[in-house]
Amino acid sequence: MGTALVYHEDMTATRLLWDDPECEIERPERLTAALDRLRQRGLEQRCLRLSAREASEEELGLVHSPEYVSLVRETQVLGKEELQALSGQFDAIYFHPSTFHCARLAAGAGLQLVDAVLTGAVQNGLALVRPPGHHSQRAAANGFCVFNNVAIAAAHAKQKHGLHRILVVDWDVHHGQGIQYLFEDDPSVLYFSWHRYEHGRFWPFLRESDADAVGRGQGLGFTVNLPWNQVGMGNADYVAAFLHLLLPLAFEGGYHLESLAESVCMTVQTLLGDPAPPLSGPMVPCQSALESIQSARAAQAPHWKSLQQQDVTAVPMSPSSHSPEGRPPPLLPGGPVCKAAASALSSLLDQPCLCPAPSVRTAVALTTPDITLVLPPDVIQQEASALREETEAWARPHESLAREEALTALGKLLYLLDGMLDGQVNSGIAATPASAAAATLDVAVRRGLSHGAQRLLCVALGQLDRPPDLAHDGRSLWLNIRGKEAAALSMFHVSTPLPVMTGGFLSCVLGLVLPLAYGFQPDLVLVALGPGHGLQGPHAALLAAMLRGLAGGRVLALLEEDSTPQLAGILARVLNGEAPPSLGPSSVASPEDVQALMYLRGQLEPQWKMLQCHPHLVA
Repeated sequence: MGTALVYHEDMTATRLLWDDPECEIERPERLTAALDRLRQRGLEQRCLRLSAREASEEELGLVHSPEYVSLVRETQVLGKEELQALSGQFDAIYFHPSTFHCARLAAGAGLQLVDAVLTGAVQNGLALVRPPGHHSQRAAANGFCVFNNVAIAAAHAKQKHGLHRILVVDWDVHHGQGIQYLFEDDPSVLYFSWHRYEHGRFWPFLRESDADAVGRGQGLGFTVNLPWNQVGMGNADYVAAFLHLLLPLAFEGGYHLESLAESVCMTVQTLLGDPAPPLSGPMVPCQSALESIQSARAAQAPHWKSLQQQDVTAVPMSPSSHSPEGRPPPLLPGGPVCKAAASALSSLLDQPCLCPAPSVRTAVALTTPDITLVLPPDVIQQEASALREETEAWARPHESLAREEALTALGKLLYLLDGMLDGQVNSGIAATPASAAAATLDVAVRRGLSHGAQRLLCVALGQLDRPPDLAHDGRSLWLNIRGKEAAALSMFHVSTPLPVMTGGFLSCVLGLVLPLAYGFQPDLVLVALGPGHGLQGPHAALLAAMLRGLAGGRVLALLEEDSTPQLAGILARVLNGEAPPSLGPSSVASPEDVQALMYLRGQLEPQWKMLQCHPHLVA
């Protein structure tokens, strides 16, 4: 399965026939600029190209009234003056003799893509369409939108394919009120929109675009609005919205041709499985963004248990159980060590870290071949090793690396790691004997830091403690999951028990691991599944997939040699760009998991701004 690109050149036919400064930005070049850029980057050639079909009038009727469909059909025979008069009856809209044909193609492209994905013909895809659709309502055109393409696609997925839970993520400068109106009482469609609002002073100037519009009737809680009340939101603001409200699944473009073309290219690259480029700028959400996020969370909390749990004030944990004797206390805001570490991190974040496009996306380095291991065709099995003398030099401080099998595994890991640091390989999986897992991870961390990595994130699961002599210089962030207790041992050393429920695991990843990771902005990520890690394959795959959004996708997973081939195969597919498998039935976090998470967030929020979702915490 691959990535589909659905398009039809006829969608460029409709254009404005009279002077109208408000509508002139909706023009054919919106499509041609994006398509030209896809071709220049060689991305169109990597997709399965599908020619859009027209949606039938019956399919349009899934969300639009027969009278409205008939009205748009009749525009095919109207003259210029009649078209202009009809257009004036709607807000920010123009009709053209080709509008009905183009709008049916735009809706049909979405239907084609839904069918292709849900029948397994493709993994995912992008429908490049015009006119847009998210402002269109049951019986009215609005904001350049004629038929509501996304709403029709969602209704089609429900009717034809029997889907019961559909997420629509609407990323646009304007609120997609048309989709909201069509599904606001429907609990089978969760609609999420972030948009410029400016306290109601930005088009479409609607009260129901604010955060407290949460749906109605059975659909209460299934409309989620995140209104931006100031302009200039940056990467940190959007990442905070991802992590503290909802992870996005789809995008809808804008009107600036250069930025539109770039956003389409980045979307297609992501769908194709290419690693995302590193984010730029400081990862500190602005005050206005935090106010909007918290307003949305407060409005949604009555309808979502996960938000109710996260917004409960944490009960302070006793020092005896969570700050054992002999361990350094958590860093407090304003302390000299905290200030020095934060200053070191700040200076590192100012240094550009280049991640060149690798020739190999994913490589697997195993000590012994396994005929039951199933890998994607473009994932290579690495046979080479680092030089024997070099491997022995790195192994010398560790007694557990003296045995031949451990030394062999270390040599393969060093060769793979060097390939990643040199930009030849993007991501990889290496194996090590269980008895040498801690020592091998120690070598991998030190090798990475000494051979080009400016900032290294290590997510260690199981019995893998942070080396006591590893420098506290802000260059490494160590997160141990399945630690003995929840403890912020320093700004760069955090330990938490492995949550017992899937809901707790998701809360830990979204509420702790990813905010810390994005705040740290590593250029190399190590994920180590050590002895007793207790993580099931789908959970490990989800963690790896989430971390792949960092460091340009430069992620190295370290497994025990006796791990199942299925686990290695799942991780290889995820690191190569495939979607992780389902986690199974959903569940909520246990009270103990919630308490541990909130305790750690409370300890770390003063230093790590990406953990904050309450505006009053911003200095």
